Amino acid sequence: MDAMDRKILTELQQDGRLTVTELAARVQLSVSPCHRRVRDLERTGAIRGYRAVVDPAAIGLNFEALVFATLRWEDRDTVADFEQAVAAISHVIQAQRLFGEPDYLLRVATADLAAFQQLYDQQLATLPGVQRLTSTLVMKHVVNDRPLPE
Repeated sequence: MDAMDRKILTELQQDGRLTVTELAARVQLSVSPCHRRVRDLERTGAIRGYRAVVDPAAIGLNFEALVFATLRWEDRDTVADFEQAVAAISHVIQAQRLFGEPDYLLRVATADLAAFQQLYDQQLATLPGVQRLTSTLVMKHVVNDRPLPE
């Protein structure tokens, strides 16, 4: 990956709907080499896909919480069962496995506090292998969906 590939990635992170012609102009490259580079970045997995960034409030998801999960055991089966169960909960919009304690960080979006409590009681608290869950509420996003640095 060279400097031109990084410029292309920077532009596409800002606006994934750019045409190849617009992208080529922004990175000061002719259309054919620009198109070839974009295809190579897609083929190698540097570009994993394209998507719309949706405002959660616009679809009624006005409440967000961070949930920290600590597992009882960290054997292969418990981890796999936990991760599979978390992946099946649509209101978990991000999940990361962490080093140390806690074991996982879950980002959860719901309509309101009552919906979060119901999700917590019925789904999160019953996840396989969970020893402890702790939550904190998101007050505001200071940095959100920032493009990766060059």
